[in-house]
Amino acid sequence: MANFTLNVILEDVKNLISYSITNQDVDNSKFESLHKAIIKRYFDAKKVKINYADQTVDLQLPVAKAKYTPITFECLDLGSFIQSCVKTDENSLYFYQNLLTHYNIVSAA
Repeated sequence: MANFTLNVILEDVKNLISYSITNQDVDNSKFESLHKAIIKRYFDAKKVKINYADQTVDLQLPVAKAKYTPITFECLDLGSFIQSCVKTDENSLYFYQNLLTHYNIVSAA
């Protein structure tokens, strides 16, 4: 896969995150699913809950095989935090392509 394609897809995902944070009133439940999916993938977490008003994230992190621990943390900027959870490896490319397809984002790549 060309590095250009990976960069374009990653940029499109980050732009979608920015749009979804600033336009939550458009389709909040759909965008919340997007945010949860990205966080789950990054942390290999379960049961992600996002409180947009307080900018907090509750999730369960893996600590051992089939064992999870709950954690809650506050974000200074929820959009930037979610963008930082976008993995920049080629193995994540298919996942991000599917996200963009699901949200009807057409990439130039």
